[in-house]
Amino acid sequence: MEQIAGWWDGFELWVAGLPFIPQFLVVLLGMVPISVAIATGLDRTLRAVLHLLGRDRTPEPGETPGASAPADRSAALADPSPAPGASPGAAGGTAPIVAAGQAGFVGPPLATAAGPAGVR
Repeated sequence: MEQIAGWWDGFELWVAGLPFIPQFLVVLLGMVPISVAIATGLDRTLRAVLHLLGRDRTPEPGETPGASAPADRSAALADPSPAPGASPGAAGGTAPIVAAGQAGFVGPPLATAAGPAGVR
C-alpha cells in the first residue's frame, strides 16, 4: 500500500509542476474515461433496480407517461359550462382555457411595467 501511496504522491507532484495547459490535458485524459465508467455503471445499476421494481416499461403510443387521465380528453372538455357559483373570466378569478387539445387554467392577471393589471 505504501508503494501505491508513494507512486500517487510522485504523480501528483509531477502534475502540479506542469504548466496549466499540460496539467489540464493530463487531468482531462484521466477524468473523461473515469467519468464515463462511473456514468455507465450508475446507468446499468439504475436500469436493474427499475427492472426489479417493474418501472422499466415504455409508454404505449398515444399514452402520456405518468398520466392517470385517458389520452383522449375530448370527453372531459365536452361540457364547457362553469361550475355552479363560478364566474370564469371575472377579475381576480381563474378562467379555463383550451389550447391544442390540452386543458389548463390561467391565474389572475399579472402586474406589468405600467402597474398592476386593471389599474390605468
